[in-house]
Amino acid sequence: MNGAESMIQTSLAAGVEVCFANPGTSEMYLVKAIDTAPEMRAVLALFEGVVSGAADGYARMAGKPAMTVLHLGAGLGNAIANLHNARRARTPMLNVVGEMSVVHIAHDAPLTSDIQSLAAPVSGWLRTPQTAGALASDTAEAIAAAMGPPSPSGRISTLIVPTDVGADEATGPAEPIAPQAPATVSGETVSACAEALRGGKKTGILLASEACGEAGLRAAARVAAATGAMIFTETFIARLERGAGLPMPRRLPYFPEDVLGTLAGFDMLVLAGASAPVSFFKYPDYPSVLLPEGCETKALATV
Repeated sequence: MNGAESMIQTSLAAGVEVCFANPGTSEMYLVKAIDTAPEMRAVLALFEGVVSGAADGYARMAGKPAMTVLHLGAGLGNAIANLHNARRARTPMLNVVGEMSVVHIAHDAPLTSDIQSLAAPVSGWLRTPQTAGALASDTAEAIAAAMGPPSPSGRISTLIVPTDVGADEATGPAEPIAPQAPATVSGETVSACAEALRGGKKTGILLASEACGEAGLRAAARVAAATGAMIFTETFIARLERGAGLPMPRRLPYFPEDVLGTLAGFDMLVLAGASAPVSFFKYPDYPSVLLPEGCETKALATV
């Protein structure tokens, strides 16, 4: 078993079973490894922006990472626009970017580039294994990081795999690593938010992240019914669960004047997995944080 095969087997064991790919010469060992594993579904795309966009959409709906295979720094560069969207949506993703062989990088081949620097702004976890033996354990770490709580840089894990690291003999796949559990909300925080909601002020509850699933929507609706609060979601949310009988929160609009108009008269905004609304662009006559004058925020839960 070579390094690439150990990576694919490790990914399957951790629940990653779809790979969106636009490979090139540096990734041929990865392609061959995928071909030896019928359990891994490979989806070929003709442009890396489609690869990253498809992986983002799949992971949002499936709730687990898709894998991408991208060709060197140029391929990663083509994928970055949708990787930006995935980072903002806190989508779990495993990016696999091919690299020149370790022994060849110093020769500055025509497609050699600084892949680490390109990947860093859109990666919550980033590593370049130097040996085939390290590739499987690094893959297990990457998937656990993608499935854990998001860092400020999101939940995208990027593995940069030199060709010889994929081609050389490896010891075998690694065991999956349990992702870190999300932080819990303290009872004191819950009590403080409950007290604020009962205070008689005009209050909104702003939802994002997992709060936009069925359990979060139903819980928010019960709170709203008991307190008179109004439920909103952030303008751009990763996923909003829909279906018969599910509450339908109001989505905050995009333009700053519309956000301020929507929140006019509110005294407080309780944040449930969300941040205070920020203008997409700093217009001269509007604040950066789009809250009406006198409106306070109280954080129930961070991302």
